[in-house]
Amino acid sequence: MDHDTLRRTTAEFFGTFWLTFGGCGAAVLSAAFPELGIGFLGVAFAFGFTVLTMAYAVGHISGGHFNPAVTLGLWSARRCANRHVLPYIVAQVIGAIVAAFALYTIASGKAGWVPNGFASNGYGALSPGKYGLAACLLTEVLTTFIFLFIIVGTTSKGAATGFAGIPIGLALVLIHLISIPVTNTSVNPARSTGPALFAGGEYVAQLWMFWLAPIVGAIAAGAMARWLYEPADVVDTTIVERRAEV
Repeated sequence: MDHDTLRRTTAEFFGTFWLTFGGCGAAVLSAAFPELGIGFLGVAFAFGFTVLTMAYAVGHISGGHFNPAVTLGLWSARRCANRHVLPYIVAQVIGAIVAAFALYTIASGKAGWVPNGFASNGYGALSPGKYGLAACLLTEVLTTFIFLFIIVGTTSKGAATGFAGIPIGLALVLIHLISIPVTNTSVNPARSTGPALFAGGEYVAQLWMFWLAPIVGAIAAGAMARWLYEPADVVDTTIVERRAEV
């Protein structure tokens, strides 16, 4: 692995680690804390803040994907180099698993603690609101589509320079406010994978949906972006890959 790719994947590892640890950590440790829990609103903002902070910390190194669906969506939009797709996804998944391990270690330090769902995603009986597969599938496809649409639009030529992290982070907050009751909000296969591995077999068995739906939504958004935005808008964007790197 060359030095540039190593730097990029390291940035993606830490970004996805922070997203999973911060967002899922808020859900596991703080959401229902006795008499002072942060609830859905607090968890939604926690996920948004993780993306916002890491976008500015390492976004200039890797583009700040922190999500396999984002990587594949930007690749579909021709804004991620082919050679970066697989290394990014591997780094993101490893980052999420390491974060889930760290969170599990911390949470299990409390006497009598049980993991329950451990902030995992699910449909049917594992959905927070007991929503069926079709409803959960549509929710994840649609919210990921909109998320990628916002990412591409706010990082394109003509958008306010240097401020993309703010609408992207706020978009993730809104997505969580909409979909936590439905799927516990994924829009990120790596974030889904880490906690599921510690939650148990029934959550692992449902992981396929939380890979399939976000990826379908993201790739569809990327494909639309190729039509909606001028090619120069894609090439000249500074926060993601340049055409010369493809």
